[in-house]
Amino acid sequence: MSRKALLAFCLLLFVPLAGVAQVQGLPDFTELVEKQGPAVVNVSTTSAARGGPQSPVPEDDPFYDFFRRFGPPQPRDYEARSLGSGFIISADGYILTNAHVVEAAEDITVKLNDKREFKAKVIGSDKRTDVAVIKIEASGLPAVKIGDPERLKVGEWVLAIGSPFGFESTVTAGIVSAKGRSLPQENYVPFIQTDVAINPGNSGGPLFNLKGEVVGINSQIYSRTGGFMGLSFAIPIDVAMDITHQLRTAGRVSRGRIGVVIQEVTKELAESFGLPKAAGALVNSVEKGSSADKAGLEPSDVILKFDGKTVNSSADLPRMVAQTRPGSKVTMQIWRKGAAKDVSVTVGEMPEEKVAQRAGRRDSKGGNVVARLGLTVSELSAEQRKELGIGGGLLVEDVQGAAAKAGIRRGDVLMALNNQDIKSVEQLTQLLNQYDKAKSVALLIRRGDGALYVPLRLDGN
Repeated sequence: MSRKALLAFCLLLFVPLAGVAQVQGLPDFTELVEKQGPAVVNVSTTSAARGGPQSPVPEDDPFYDFFRRFGPPQPRDYEARSLGSGFIISADGYILTNAHVVEAAEDITVKLNDKREFKAKVIGSDKRTDVAVIKIEASGLPAVKIGDPERLKVGEWVLAIGSPFGFESTVTAGIVSAKGRSLPQENYVPFIQTDVAINPGNSGGPLFNLKGEVVGINSQIYSRTGGFMGLSFAIPIDVAMDITHQLRTAGRVSRGRIGVVIQEVTKELAESFGLPKAAGALVNSVEKGSSADKAGLEPSDVILKFDGKTVNSSADLPRMVAQTRPGSKVTMQIWRKGAAKDVSVTVGEMPEEKVAQRAGRRDSKGGNVVARLGLTVSELSAEQRKELGIGGGLLVEDVQGAAAKAGIRRGDVLMALNNQDIKSVEQLTQLLNQYDKAKSVALLIRRGDGALYVPLRLDGN
C-alpha cells in the first residue's frame, strides 16, 4: 500500500459514520448507584407448602409398599422460601415489587440497603400486570425518583439493581432493545425490552435511566435455559404507578372491557378485507349484551383506532381498553365492507380475576401428589366449581420440578390433559399411566379468566 493510500485509510478511521453519535466514553453509573441504591430493597418470603419429598420409588414399583411402611418418614408439609427485589416509592414505607414475588406469601421480610430488616404487609397486588404494593412500618426512608417511560428511547442506556440469586445490591446495565413489546398471555402491559442481565431474584427491582429515574419494574426474561439469555422485560413505571394508585385508594384495580374476541390482521386478511395495510384488530366474535354488541360491532369488523389512538396490532387493543375507565364513552374507528366509519362505545368493566381458594378442610381425596407431573392437586368443591363456572378440574396446591419451570402456579386449575377433560384425581392418574416414560403432554391450565396449554415432559422415574 502506498503512503498516500495508507494516509487516506487512516483518515477514514476518524470520520464518524452518518447517523451514529460520537461517543466520548461509556457512561459512568457510580453516582447513580450511590444515590439510588439505598432505595432498592431485598424482598424474601416464606409460605407453607404441601407435598414435600416423596418416596424414592414410584407407586407402581414393587418396592413402593416396603418403603412406605419401613422407610424413613417423609415430610408432607414444608416451608417454601423465595427471594425477589423491590424499591421504595415513599419515605413512609410503601414499596413496589412484582405480584409473583409475594404471591401466597405468609411472611414477608424486607431488607434495606443499610441491613435493617422489617416485616411487610401486602397492600394490594394485581396479577394481570404483575404489580404489588407492600408496606413496612418505617419513616424517613430514601425513595426513588419516578421517570417517564414515554421519553425512553430504543438504544438508550438503562441500569438494574436487585438481588439475583440472593446476591443483594447487584448492579447490571444494558440498553433498551425495544418498547411496547407484547408477550404471550400478557395482554395488559406494553413491556420495555432490554439486554440488561436479569436473573431469579431481580424480579420486582427497578430499571433506571441515566438520570437516575425509575422507568420500569424488572419482571421477567425470555430463556430456553432458565437463565439470562439477553432478553429481559420490564413493566413501564407509568403502568405500575396507575395500578399502585388504584390499589392504595380503592383496594382493587378497575379495567375497561368491550366484549370482543379479536385476532391479528395478516397481509392476506388485509387484502381480503380491502385494507390498505395489515393493521388493526380483527373482530372474531362479539359477546351478546356487551358494550361492543350495544355499539353495533359485528364479526369481520377491523378496529383501526380506539379513543383516537391507532391500533397497530391486535395486541394493542386489550391494553387500550383496559386502561380506559369503565363508563367512559369513546369513539372507535372501524373498517367495515371496504370503508372506515366511527362507532361510539360505552366501555364496560372487566370482572375481577377469580382464583380458586384452597379449601379450609381436606377430604380423603384432597392433596394428592401426582409425582410424574410434579404437582400436588385436590378436587374442587361444588362451591368452587360454581364460582369459576366450570364442571371439573383439579386445584393445583403445590408445584415442583419441571411443572414449576414450565410456569404452572399454585392456585391454577388443571382442566385437561391433552384433549381429555379432567374430572378427578383418580382419572388423572389413570390417564398418566397410559403414557410412556419421558413422554411430553399438554396440560390445559385455567388461570383467572383465561386458559392456556402448558407442554410438560413426564418424569420417567
